[in-house]
Amino acid sequence: MPEGDTIRRVAARLRPALVGRSVRRFEAPRLVGPRPSPGCTVAAVDAVGKHLLVRFSDGVQLQTHLRMTGSWHLYRTGERWLRPAPLARVQIEVDGWVAVCFAAPVVRTSRVAPLNRAVDTPAVAHLGPDLAAESVALEQVLTRLQAEDPQRPMVDVLLDQRIAAGLGNVYKSELLWLHRLHPRTPLGLVGEAARRAVYADGHRLLRANLGSGARVTAPGVPGGLAVYRRRGRACPRCATPIERADLGRPARSTYWCPRCQVEPERP
Repeated sequence: MPEGDTIRRVAARLRPALVGRSVRRFEAPRLVGPRPSPGCTVAAVDAVGKHLLVRFSDGVQLQTHLRMTGSWHLYRTGERWLRPAPLARVQIEVDGWVAVCFAAPVVRTSRVAPLNRAVDTPAVAHLGPDLAAESVALEQVLTRLQAEDPQRPMVDVLLDQRIAAGLGNVYKSELLWLHRLHPRTPLGLVGEAARRAVYADGHRLLRANLGSGARVTAPGVPGGLAVYRRRGRACPRCATPIERADLGRPARSTYWCPRCQVEPERP
């Protein structure tokens, strides 16, 4: 599933090609909702957490969530597509460019107030602070954490987009390793200072990976990642073989070091 930094990269790639240009063609098979009117322009392309929002000058806003299968491509007009046409969920054609969203599970539109910021629209109102944004209100994240069940494991807490938006499986595993927390550690055993540090590092790492190139969370480690997709390989900190399991609700691929990240004993 693309993480917050990936969606911001997508928005940065689409924005120069689309924003300010008139829509020549808009196609979205199976879309239930308003469609941009002929001749309107693309007013904005924004990323909020894992959601990509394309706003049109007539007040229609397109929202996509790529999850595990979706992707956005940008092609020159007439250029051959890299994925089969039947997988296209959205096509936005402007002069010189065609933006195509393939196989996204979530594609919906709504009408929004023209002057609203992307983060103020109902489509993303349920999300916590976006950790990939330039600045993050960590106090809001801590307040939301206080309302959570203290027995809830960190493997679930970090992926809860209502608490803070943008973290996915990669950053979940990497942050838990960085802070020596076992994935099943209950939230109640993580103090306020440690909570702040985890999410501050989430913000720092997401921002550090907004540019081009491979994602890096552990500089100096081959591949740039400390534990993710490194099952059986040596932990960069203690050389213990890294473990992997499907953990959480729903269960998702999780990696950790059994020596650096000891599971706390439960009563």
